[in-house]
Amino acid sequence: MTTTETTTDTPVRCSDADRERTSATLHEAAGTGCLTMDEAEERLAKVYAARHVHELAELTADLPAAQAPARAGWAAILLLAWHQLVADARALVGRGGAAVTGRRRLVLALAALLLVVGVIAMAMHGIVEGPGDHHGFAGHAG
Repeated sequence: MTTTETTTDTPVRCSDADRERTSATLHEAAGTGCLTMDEAEERLAKVYAARHVHELAELTADLPAAQAPARAGWAAILLLAWHQLVADARALVGRGGAAVTGRRRLVLALAALLLVVGVIAMAMHGIVEGPGDHHGFAGHAG
């Protein structure tokens, strides 16, 4: 018998990190409804009693593969906001795919009007005040 055959037949011991990864997978499966709470508790007890990696693999073998995590943070929020803005603009001009109620169209039109008025007001504020003495801060060099 060669050493390669010996190592494949010998079970590999699992680490605490292996147990924690399996535990997290089981918690996620219970959270998504793939496991009942009783099944999750039973499997979690087996996770912490496991000595070998193959025992951990058996506990998650019938669960769906983990999906890649969704985008997180500001990039995801800005992307969703952009999609909503585009959908609202299309609805406002009547090119939206879904039927838009009159009330929604009115709200979108008022929001667009307020945005335009705000931009004009900010531009006028800068023009009327001028580039020099702005709110009394001119001439104050630290």
